[in-house]
Amino acid sequence: MQHEGARTDLILWRHAEAEELGEGMDDLTRALTPRGEKQAAKVAAWLDRQLPEGLRVIASPARRTEQTAAALGRKFKMRAELLPGGTAQDLLDLAQWPNARGSILIVGHQPMLGQVIAQLLGMQAPECAVRKGAVWWLRQRQRLEQSQTVLMTVQSPEYL
Repeated sequence: MQHEGARTDLILWRHAEAEELGEGMDDLTRALTPRGEKQAAKVAAWLDRQLPEGLRVIASPARRTEQTAAALGRKFKMRAELLPGGTAQDLLDLAQWPNARGSILIVGHQPMLGQVIAQLLGMQAPECAVRKGAVWWLRQRQRLEQSQTVLMTVQSPEYL
């Protein structure tokens, strides 16, 4: 059982708007569009005011997720488990959710993020729609010896 005040937050941030995949292009090299750069900066500014101390930040090594994470201006690690094609379980294992100590921010892709959200919130759908650049903030809590996942907030760049 966590001591009072300990937070275990899983913050999922979908990369901002990226270039369309053109013929002969490598999906992993797609960069953010100018609009995507603005989206990432807006969400990063909001996150920077909200994020707890000691937060771990992990991003997919795709260029668009790396650029989105870099907008936050904090150190982050890149992990291949978060690349497109990964599973919800890959992400949860990497985050050590729900047993992690402290909070973690994951910058990744659809449908993986939406699959994690649907699974953790007990949705019937196999995945939840996550807009480009949006953040979903989940918290693990104990209630009467039961572990629960609580949706704390969803932020979309258009509303910041």
